[in-house]
Amino acid sequence: MNEQAAGRRGGATWALIITSAAGFMAALDNLVVTTALPSIRKDLGGALSDLQWTVNAYTLTFAVLLMFGAALGDRFGRRKLFITGLTVFTLASAAAAMAPGINSLIAARAVQGVGAAIMMPLTLTLLTAAVPAARRGAALGIFSAVTGLAVASGPLIGGSLTEHFSWEWIFWLNVPVGLALLPFARLRLSESYAPNARLDIPGTILVSGGLFGIVYGLVNGQTDGWTSAPILISLFAGAALLAGFIHHGFTHKNPMLPMRLFRNRAFFGINMASLLMFLGMFGSIFLLAQFLQGVAGYSPTEAGLRMLPWTGMPLLVAPFAGILSDRIGGRPVVAAGLAFQAVGLGLFAAVLGPDVSYAAQLPALILSGIGMALYFAPAASVVMSSVRPAEQGIASGANNALREVGGSLGVAVLGAVFASQGGYQSSQSFTDGTVPALWIGAGTVALAALAALLIPRRSKAAAEAAPADERELAAA
Repeated sequence: MNEQAAGRRGGATWALIITSAAGFMAALDNLVVTTALPSIRKDLGGALSDLQWTVNAYTLTFAVLLMFGAALGDRFGRRKLFITGLTVFTLASAAAAMAPGINSLIAARAVQGVGAAIMMPLTLTLLTAAVPAARRGAALGIFSAVTGLAVASGPLIGGSLTEHFSWEWIFWLNVPVGLALLPFARLRLSESYAPNARLDIPGTILVSGGLFGIVYGLVNGQTDGWTSAPILISLFAGAALLAGFIHHGFTHKNPMLPMRLFRNRAFFGINMASLLMFLGMFGSIFLLAQFLQGVAGYSPTEAGLRMLPWTGMPLLVAPFAGILSDRIGGRPVVAAGLAFQAVGLGLFAAVLGPDVSYAAQLPALILSGIGMALYFAPAASVVMSSVRPAEQGIASGANNALREVGGSLGVAVLGAVFASQGGYQSSQSFTDGTVPALWIGAGTVALAALAALLIPRRSKAAAEAAPADERELAAA
């Protein structure tokens, strides 16, 4: 018995190390590129739309293929597909580092997103299967802390590598880590499958085409003209495909995202809040990371350090926010966090100018960081408690996908506002474009706070979920 227990502990430890390292890489690539954007633009050229696609090519493919990647693992083997995703991600990182031009970099970033979409959802599945139930909470807490650290340190790591080496190293960094993880994943992770797993290929095609059409139209609308045929066709076709995806989610027998889940107020509220929060927050970081270098004059490393009160605050506040959420429920904590984030972005918009000091920006950074922490700590728990246990995997995948979709839309929408009001011509022009974009970001996050208020209190949520479960059991 002791040897078996030791074996289980060894398997759990290896699973935690492997999945946490893979999760760190995938989460890091969400924000690591932000502080490198000015250097990428200087070396490879490209307009604002190209910089937007450098970010969105990753987040968009990551978002739309996330649940499909999980389904592939369930059907063909989770370890096998995890290794496949890790291989694709590693090779695409090398391709991004060697990209000779901006279009090649965008293509490599899209392939990176495909690898991350296959790899990332399977990290939690593999970890959960390897860790005994009694220690699962601690293991998932460590995993979440590691991925949170990746988000917090992304701008700083990206800035430091860009300044002291070159921007290519933000991608080269993934290569030795990925190559080191591959043999350990093959030898130390156990294979598993899900019974009767089915792939929703029509749903994947509909949501992928719809989101690409809308993001393409938003990113290129300023340069091509908002009334030009390609932009109008892109926007209308994207909207039509997304409408088809929603209809598919109601009518298909086994859709990748069952739309009936959104009839639950808690599920609808937390997911709309997540989508809007990432839209406002991610689009703002995209512009502010460039403002700190191009207008305020900081080096990439200095810019990354100065963003830490925002991106790093969750590491300090999240534990206390989690305790508070356990005592009073997730709804008030999430809503308060989003309100703090909205006020922080509004403060940024109010004080920003070509000669603004860092001290004037610091309150906005701190408020935004506190808000982010208050949102992140209870969000996952609210998502999981809003559905029955059998649907928690779908619910988690949907929430993560909607966050990434929000990030892509945020860069596209706030980038379009920036391009229409300003540009890269001068510090004043950059400020003129950034300020209205930040006001829109603040308003979007404020709407997210209102959406969070749709989440019922814990007792009401439980009472609301029970009849839905009984109806489904009766129908079965």
